Amino acid sequence: MIVRIMGEGQVKLDDAHFPELNKLDDELLREMDSNDEQGFRRTLHALLDEVRRLGTALPDDALEPSELILPAPDADLEEVRRMLTDDGLFPGG
Repeated sequence: MIVRIMGEGQVKLDDAHFPELNKLDDELLREMDSNDEQGFRRTLHALLDEVRRLGTALPDDALEPSELILPAPDADLEEVRRMLTDDGLFPGG
């Protein structure tokens, strides 16, 4: 799956990593529900770091359609809330 991190670029991410990433996604949702800004910020950064670590960065000039768009590292709670689906940020969560 091609994943875009807003403001950064795209990575190719194997679907096999989704269960692992969904754990962080679930934690992020809990922190958002409780308006835990500090926890939200920490978990968002951890989630994006894992996507970068597990994925393969695509060249900046690649024009692949993104199947999933993740918030920028500096996104706030409201921005991320607008991006959520019923599953959270990752499908199957």
